[in-house]
Amino acid sequence: MNKLLNADFTERLSFIADSPLVGITLTVGAFLLGQRIYEKCGRFPLLHPILIAVLSITVFLQLTGVSYDNYKDNMAIFSLLLGTATVALAVPLYQQLHLIRSHAKALLITLLVGFLLAPAIALAFAWFTGASATTLLSLAAKSVTTPIAMAVTESIGGIPPLAAGTVIFVGIVGALVGPALMDRMNIHNKAVRGFTLGLTSHAVGTARAFELDPVTGAFSSLGLALTGAITALIVPLLWHLFQTF
Repeated sequence: MNKLLNADFTERLSFIADSPLVGITLTVGAFLLGQRIYEKCGRFPLLHPILIAVLSITVFLQLTGVSYDNYKDNMAIFSLLLGTATVALAVPLYQQLHLIRSHAKALLITLLVGFLLAPAIALAFAWFTGASATTLLSLAAKSVTTPIAMAVTESIGGIPPLAAGTVIFVGIVGALVGPALMDRMNIHNKAVRGFTLGLTSHAVGTARAFELDPVTGAFSSLGLALTGAITALIVPLLWHLFQTF
């Protein structure tokens, strides 16, 4: 009898947890909880809000038996809002347009070097450790926002969820380590710091950059946007040319 009651309770709990309303409440609540913990602990890097939110949601899905695919489908609204939020980054870019123009040449060179070097190192390491071809394709767009990474990865035959996980991991690590590493290297120029965070750590790095100051955030937004655009254009083209030859 107890087993039947437990099974019935588990089934009901899973049904309730699988609803879009619960999923949205959980996602927003987990992030707000993470943000509060982050602020209370003096913004300790290992307690980043996104990291806490990811861990909290993972535990919830495991306990309730809700599949990731169902959770993702219920969170489709956030995918739409993510695109809108990315477009909104044009506002700080416009506000710092005079500074961006004065650094145009250096930014272009940095963009080209970073675009080639960052994925090349990741792909070389993965290949050296015996990663499959599909895994390698899933790492090609690791330094852009999640929607772009998933779309690019799908177009070249990779695994979109793996690409999304890689993007989130890279972003969190970059946001945690990047500012401290640049401090140790005596890199204090706001344009350099911001563009580097946006180029390597995309949206998570950009959020961290805006915590530092508006100029750093604006240049990080620029790095995020340019890296996303060039990746979306060049990676599928290179893959098509590779298949042709």
